[in-house]
Amino acid sequence: MYCPRCGQQQATESMRFCSRCGFAMEGTMQLLAHGGMLPLYQPPAGEKSISPRRRGVKQGALLMLIGVLLVPILGIMANFAPGRLENVFAFFCAISAIICFLGGPLRMLFAAIFEDGAPTPKYAAHTSYAPPPIAQARVSALPPPPAAANPANQWRQRPQTAEINPPASVTDSTTQLLDREPRKE
Repeated sequence: MYCPRCGQQQATESMRFCSRCGFAMEGTMQLLAHGGMLPLYQPPAGEKSISPRRRGVKQGALLMLIGVLLVPILGIMANFAPGRLENVFAFFCAISAIICFLGGPLRMLFAAIFEDGAPTPKYAAHTSYAPPPIAQARVSALPPPPAAANPANQWRQRPQTAEINPPASVTDSTTQLLDREPRKE
């Protein structure tokens, strides 16, 4: 695959961005996968249903909300109930607190971990669009190279750098100039 912006050939087909210019290649991969046509999202026909995971999280949250409302009501009724009826309301208050405040978060946790999420959307290709015909021969935008750009017979071997005399040091000539001047003592 080649980048449509800079023409850089990509190392793999799964590259998300061009390695030279940073162009996002995901849209290009979608176009190539669908034969040059943009995919069309079509919502599933029929009744719109929520995923089991979301339904389970909602059920757990609803159970906790019921507990927030039910436990205080049963507690107040247990305080005002006469005789043995007080024990019945206290028992149901404790049971509803355990079910709602322990069962609600456990239901949400179970749904979040084990139940299936939303189905992935399916894309359908446009049928009214026909891709343009692709030319078989590739035309180069560059001019042809000259025949004698770098002839092989004019090539010469590089010199051995060990045979070249090193240039004189800058500090050597400066030191020699200092020695020529008379010293004043």
